[in-house]
Amino acid sequence: MATIIDTYHVPVLLEESVGGLDIKHDGTYVDVTFGGGGHSRRILQELDGGGHLYSFDQDADAEKNVSPQDNFTFVRSNFRYLKNWMRYYGVEGLDGLLADLGVSSHHFDDETRGFSFRFDAPLDMRMNKRGGENAADLVNERSEEELADMFYLYGELKNSRRIAKAIAKAREQKPILTTQDLMDATLPLFPKERGKKDMARMFQALRIVVNHEMTALKEMLASATELLKPGGRLSVITYHSLEDRIVKNFMKTGNAEGKTTQDFYGRVETPFRLVNNKVIVPSDEEQQVNPRSRSAKLRIAEKREPADK
Repeated sequence: MATIIDTYHVPVLLEESVGGLDIKHDGTYVDVTFGGGGHSRRILQELDGGGHLYSFDQDADAEKNVSPQDNFTFVRSNFRYLKNWMRYYGVEGLDGLLADLGVSSHHFDDETRGFSFRFDAPLDMRMNKRGGENAADLVNERSEEELADMFYLYGELKNSRRIAKAIAKAREQKPILTTQDLMDATLPLFPKERGKKDMARMFQALRIVVNHEMTALKEMLASATELLKPGGRLSVITYHSLEDRIVKNFMKTGNAEGKTTQDFYGRVETPFRLVNNKVIVPSDEEQQVNPRSRSAKLRIAEKREPADK
């Protein structure tokens, strides 16, 4: 797989997440979050000529990290379309799927994309720059009530209504077009003791909505549940409670809401067996080397055999 830009993104929980797939050398695998290619490259090291890896990423920048390889296929698409693309390639079942749901270091460090409040940049935040609403569209066009709901649901900010009101007032004077414009409008609302953390949550909420992240995650996990062969593994790294809750629910019950169904004997029916009952987190050493790994949580599950009830 050739060229991987080392500074693009440092893969988190690399050995743990790939090891959790229990890779078969001739198996069919998917990495739905290619990014800098670190996890994909590690998976490919475990495959022989009979195995194949499909890797997804909707960002053109990520595609620059790809070099052709016979048993590797790059899919430039949102992973929500996993099922459609597997049908297109004639793949009927998967032996494993890996997802590293975090935003890559590249996105946070790219001064032009608007993912971080560290830089004054256009308020964009789109993973796929080819179209769709950007963050500036949201803050300028959504109602004050919609903004408040957005910051509460996806940023878990208790003062979401005050933030929304400040944005609505600021945009009456001039459009909010850059990260600095947004900061100027809202900075007084963030207490010094936790200001950076809360600002990060505000940016997180905008990013989630711009990229439809929660909907895409649910659709991908539903497709993965259907596509995985019995014994196939699902290895997912999350970075905040919203996505972790969805992943946890899918692995325990087979749906995003965590609704359980029972068989005739009262046993919970679920498509997965949990491989790690306790969530896996980065070691102290990894967190020191890569501080952005600190919030990572790894969950691994295995598709049950039809008779394994």
